[in-house]
Amino acid sequence: MAKKVEIKWFEEPDDHNYPAALSYLSLIYEEKQAADYVSRLKKAVISEFKSKDIFRASSLSLLGVSNTHVKTNQEKIESGEKLSPILLVRDSANGRVIVADGYHRLCAVYTYDEDAIISCKIVS
Repeated sequence: MAKKVEIKWFEEPDDHNYPAALSYLSLIYEEKQAADYVSRLKKAVISEFKSKDIFRASSLSLLGVSNTHVKTNQEKIESGEKLSPILLVRDSANGRVIVADGYHRLCAVYTYDEDAIISCKIVS
């Protein structure tokens, strides 16, 4: 088995991650609430959680490397490229975490190493 490389993260999410989060959150929440979450995500500090814990808290299904976005992100991991931190929203009313942006990155990291630490921003 090949030696795993350290997963590297940018210090801040890419600018384009926030409009993507807004688009997704607007499907779940009213536009004003979605915009408020994104505004708070922009100001939030970086946190770290294990990939397996984010998956458990989100109740999402795992996409495999047959997904082109997951495969591309896994190739970035293996070549030592940095990934953009993922954006999370705590949905306390439903007892789960919403992956507002970064689902494919989360899947790539999890399939690479389920115990890997993920850099993220999270708001309630």
